[in-house]
Amino acid sequence: MRQLEEFEEKIGYSFKDRSLLKKALTHSSYANEQRGEVQSYERLEFLGDSILGFVTAEYLFKNYPNLPEGRLTKNRASLVCERSLCEFSKQLEVGDFLFLSHGEQHSGGRERPSILADVFEATIAAIYIDSCDLEKAKAFTLRFIAPAAKKQTDKPFKDYKTILQEVIQQNPQEKLEYVVVSETGPDHDKHFKVEVHLNNNIIGRGGGKSKKGAQQQAAREALELMGY
Repeated sequence: MRQLEEFEEKIGYSFKDRSLLKKALTHSSYANEQRGEVQSYERLEFLGDSILGFVTAEYLFKNYPNLPEGRLTKNRASLVCERSLCEFSKQLEVGDFLFLSHGEQHSGGRERPSILADVFEATIAAIYIDSCDLEKAKAFTLRFIAPAAKKQTDKPFKDYKTILQEVIQQNPQEKLEYVVVSETGPDHDKHFKVEVHLNNNIIGRGGGKSKKGAQQQAAREALELMGY
């Protein structure tokens, strides 16, 4: 089928079992329309999500040794979110190759972010299963993750606490204080809520998995309130 051959060219991988590729491109609406004769990408998506998460985490861990755990977690979450995966699929023009029901096509399914993101994950899994080789799936995934990660980490980290401190220091009589107002969750999954006070007045609130992260968010809110 020419449609599948063209997509193979896009992804840079030739399938031994093209039925896997078709499954990766098949929405549940089309599968239902075909009365069970074909399967949708949903199970492949499940596996692809796990492979994507591992490959992304490994890449960030090995290539950005100076990033702390909190930043690694945030960067990974950003790279594997629906918005990012949708963008990766658009680069491959996935929408042109989807198998959709007539109703899904007419309702904009070829451009729907959730579908495009799901198909990217399903494609990863299909490559892995067909090749029996994690390296093949990893190579495909990193074509998109590596440049996105570089773009992401090239952005300078904004230290909102330092910026806020510098703003407040312009008036020596002002007193700035961070107050932890709550600490919830087990030791391995804590969540902190922090307020930043200026002369006992609350000027910002923030939350995070660490006190430092919550303080940064509180300082950011305070700066926004102050017009910075």
